[in-house]
Amino acid sequence: MRKNYEIVIADTTCFILLENIGEFNLLRSLFSKIVTTNTIAAEFGSPLPEWIEIRNPNDISFQNSLDIDAGEASAIALAMESENSLLILDDSKGRKTAERLNLLYTGTLGIILKAKKVGVLTSVKPIFQKIQQTNFRFSKKVLDEIYRLANE
Repeated sequence: MRKNYEIVIADTTCFILLENIGEFNLLRSLFSKIVTTNTIAAEFGSPLPEWIEIRNPNDISFQNSLDIDAGEASAIALAMESENSLLILDDSKGRKTAERLNLLYTGTLGIILKAKKVGVLTSVKPIFQKIQQTNFRFSKKVLDEIYRLANE
């Protein structure tokens, strides 16, 4: 992951997970500009913090042509129109679409690991213990790899 992006475009799952574990401000600590779309904001269902900018893609026909969730489609369409962007996507189908379109992406778990690597977090273990109390699922293999990369 590059360190500086013009914009970081977050999908609904990222917002829901970070809100559920009380770590929404990780995004603000890591990135200077967080953007999402009206579609994602509506999927989230609660007011987003004022530091998250709402921006919509111009090419709605491209967005509608993507065979993925509406929120992910809006995020990917916006990323296609934005230079130097990073997508935060957790859904496998959305990530495959982003990869096919040569877009830079990561997941929420990658954001948590980045927070440790840049010193925003001293340890990822307490965060992952909170995540395991939610309905967000990931394998033990993924968890072991994150702990390895975090040197924990």
